[in-house]
Amino acid sequence: MPQLITSPAVIEAAGNKPKRIEEFAGSVKTGHSSVSVARMVSPAGWQEPGQRPEFEEITVVLSGTLRVEFEGGELEVNAGQAVVTKPGEWVRYSTPGPEGAEYVAVCIPAFSPATVHRDE
Repeated sequence: MPQLITSPAVIEAAGNKPKRIEEFAGSVKTGHSSVSVARMVSPAGWQEPGQRPEFEEITVVLSGTLRVEFEGGELEVNAGQAVVTKPGEWVRYSTPGPEGAEYVAVCIPAFSPATVHRDE
């Protein structure tokens, strides 16, 4: 029988401002270790530390703009666009625009604080 997920688990986010992470599937909400799916809502001016995660991350921006810094440059990912980051690749996410951003992130394998490897 299909499993209905009636509400997400809300997870504390890293960064300079409060950001809402709503995990619908993953290690916290459903015990999945192979994939996580989360909706993010980050305010204007939010920025998290850089990271070098062990997982692939596929991010679809629903509204606003997500900035993705990487070794050698940066991308502006706007509503209706997506970005894929590879395991072991250094990245830093932020929402510099006045509207912040809402986006969905899929991590393969599932996001874990032990495998994200944030900068000090």
